[in-house]
Amino acid sequence: MWLINSSIGRKVIMSVTGLSLILFMTFHCCMNIVALFSGEAYNMICELLGANWYAVAATLGLAALAVAHIIYAFILTAQNRRARGSERYAKTAQFKNVEWASQNMLVLGIIIVLGLLLHLFNFWYNMMFAEIFHIADPLNNPADGFGYIKMTFANPVFVVLYIIWLAAIWFHLSHGFWSSMQTLGWSGKTWLDRWKTIGLVYTTLLMLGFLVVVLAFAFNCAPSLCCGAC
Repeated sequence: MWLINSSIGRKVIMSVTGLSLILFMTFHCCMNIVALFSGEAYNMICELLGANWYAVAATLGLAALAVAHIIYAFILTAQNRRARGSERYAKTAQFKNVEWASQNMLVLGIIIVLGLLLHLFNFWYNMMFAEIFHIADPLNNPADGFGYIKMTFANPVFVVLYIIWLAAIWFHLSHGFWSSMQTLGWSGKTWLDRWKTIGLVYTTLLMLGFLVVVLAFAFNCAPSLCCGAC
């Protein structure tokens, strides 16, 4: 099957899975912003999702997308390195106009995967997984996502790690967004620069949304945490 066996097919899979994950991140960001204004409303969303069959099915679908994206990313990176051979160590004029993110996608990918594992441990493991397998701590409610956000970002180490993670995702998406459009044939001479601008603006706003939540809870400045004192 050309989608699996050809280089172009693998890039198409990378593009489709990547854009799908961006859509999920957009939903996730909107959900997180709710926590800034109302812990009760955020927990209502967590309870609505929880371990219900549709939420579990969606989680499995997202996991499949993420795994496919990661696997094909490493396959394509390995192929590109083999194709370049010793030339990858040479500094030529060809690389002057290549984005930093494009040249360091492997490093960014590793940081993103490690951050994802940390995020899954801090939230998914303590919430959906704990509810499904009935291993929740008696002192903690698996649906209390608001409580887990407060607990996680009360730790300065986690705050720093999440900021690094979000920065890596931003670099990855700022290149990956327009590159996906190019792979799918949705950009020509005119639209390539437009997609680059749209992607930069969109991914910057998306990452800022996540960052605001992290910093607001780190400094206890979310409206849901204070009474206008900060």
